[in-house]
Amino acid sequence: MHTSVNPDPEVDTEVGIDEQIGEAEDAGMEGPRRRGIYLLPNLFTTAGLFAGFYAIVAAMAGHFQPAAIAVFFAMIMDGLDGRIARLTHTESAFGKEYDSLSDMVSFGLAPALVMYEWAFKDMVNFGFVWGKIGWLGAFFYAITAALRLARFNVRTGVVDKRYFQGLPSPAAAGILAGAVWFCADLDIPGPAVLIPAYIITVGAGALMVSSIGYYSFKDFNLHGRVPFTTILFIVIAIIVIYLGTPWVLFIAFFVYACSGPVMALWRLRRRLARRYAH
Repeated sequence: MHTSVNPDPEVDTEVGIDEQIGEAEDAGMEGPRRRGIYLLPNLFTTAGLFAGFYAIVAAMAGHFQPAAIAVFFAMIMDGLDGRIARLTHTESAFGKEYDSLSDMVSFGLAPALVMYEWAFKDMVNFGFVWGKIGWLGAFFYAITAALRLARFNVRTGVVDKRYFQGLPSPAAAGILAGAVWFCADLDIPGPAVLIPAYIITVGAGALMVSSIGYYSFKDFNLHGRVPFTTILFIVIAIIVIYLGTPWVLFIAFFVYACSGPVMALWRLRRRLARRYAH
């Protein structure tokens, strides 16, 4: 005698689902609905994750310029996956969590390890304590990136979308990767710029977990009309980036990182001026 089997809600294996669907169909019952993931946006997320992982492997092999370029490639993929999901109406909770984990690898672990292999690794030559300080600096960046991403996830929909709270992790990764790419392009070894590299790494990490507001550019309207000269400026910007990609990217992200504290000090000065005026 054939008896129907009630599907166990805790079973989450493909074999279990297939067997339950087959038995439910034999008994004339509707089986559990198969669940899947949207392929297109997650392909871009996977490409970004691959680039971050490649950056780590390349840095461990001493190929620092390709490692830095891979971080920027991951940045492009990170910018595309969300837009692709919104354009194709394929947003999902899975995609959001997957993107966050990919960001941790590409913009947290990868820049920290690339910077460590490029500059901080040789600090052990100055003594055991200095070696510890070296990898702790890289770890500080990695943990602040994790905290920044976690805070962003839990505060989505709460804060003003025009501003980020703290330096975004892709921008922080752009500073580190830009510095490595810029120096590698000029054949400057990491130990030669050890102190500036350490300050940049720790500073970028501190800015990520700060409460300083950064303009998000999310209210920038690409569909509206702009003056004709805007197209000319865009063309000039593309030419400049092409002619000096490493230093242009490094300076651009560095200036963006500095814009937060500068604007915070400017707003504080205005508040103090109004207070003393009354």
